[in-house]
Amino acid sequence: MINTRRNLLKLAGAAAVSALSFGAATTSALAADVTLRMHQFLPAQANVPKNILDVWADKIEAESDGRIEIQRFPAMQLGGTPPQLIDQVIDGVADIVWTVSGYTPGRFSRAEVFELPFTMTNAEAVSRAYWELAEETMMDDDFKQFKVLALWVHGPGLIHSKKPIESVSDLNGVKLRAPTRVTNGMFSSLGATPVGMPVPAVPEALSKGVIDATVIPWEVTGALKVNELVDNHTSFGDDALYTTTFIFAMNKDRWDALPEDLKAVIDANSGVEFSAFAGKQMQADDEPSMKQAMERGNNIITLSPDQVAEWKAAAQSTTDTWIKEMDDAGKDGSGLRARALELIEKHSAN
Repeated sequence: MINTRRNLLKLAGAAAVSALSFGAATTSALAADVTLRMHQFLPAQANVPKNILDVWADKIEAESDGRIEIQRFPAMQLGGTPPQLIDQVIDGVADIVWTVSGYTPGRFSRAEVFELPFTMTNAEAVSRAYWELAEETMMDDDFKQFKVLALWVHGPGLIHSKKPIESVSDLNGVKLRAPTRVTNGMFSSLGATPVGMPVPAVPEALSKGVIDATVIPWEVTGALKVNELVDNHTSFGDDALYTTTFIFAMNKDRWDALPEDLKAVIDANSGVEFSAFAGKQMQADDEPSMKQAMERGNNIITLSPDQVAEWKAAAQSTTDTWIKEMDDAGKDGSGLRARALELIEKHSAN
């Protein structure tokens, strides 16, 4: 009886210690010093949130020993529209945002240099070039209202359409969604009728006939079910028709308020290396969606070099117009173009 009582007391004591330990661990886990709200426009299961943004947020939480918590708000759950994201991070509606620089046309005009037709090589190299050119020309000007965490581009953009598109003339009268001012201008000059909208609106626009085609990289077609809404996909072989520039940014006041050791955690996981990782990951995520389209029996059109040459000649006016616009605005368009190409060549050779 005495032994039984002793054993019960031992068990009770062990349980109490265990409960205290669990309570302390739980309290520690819940006691983040800083909570940051991360806002973006794609559903949580899309490739960028799943394979890039969550990877970043998880590392920040782990390497800060739980002192930073990143709350994730996909699909505009904090309200507003995708074009409002950059002002949300400036105004503090969100602490961190991921957005398309071209959702606010002309606001980040220097970044457009990477979106010019047939400029990109691969997303990792161009993302490195984008970050370096931003350090040289954009951080203290275009991006001065927020803390830049990373800058990257997606893999080669291509045309997804209801009817096959091979020659430039096939675009005549096609209602086409393009992501940015540069790409809208290019497709307008090529004969299409551009219809501007953020990428989450694409599925409904295709299904209702508001648009006949869209230009996006392969990687997002799965989340948007584009492969089920169109049957044709036009690729430019080893060339890239265009890409899109992204901004991953943090509110300046929230950044300034962080203690130095937590700033160091964020800086260690941001900048050029994370930009390169994000670009590389986006391009890697092209392949599964392309395979889905092939498995459905969709028509994958790969243009020959001679066909691509026709598109390059027709799209040259877009680059010439952009350079002139930038020169007229005192932003040295020709110099930006030359420097961007130099940086892209440097990183593509590595």
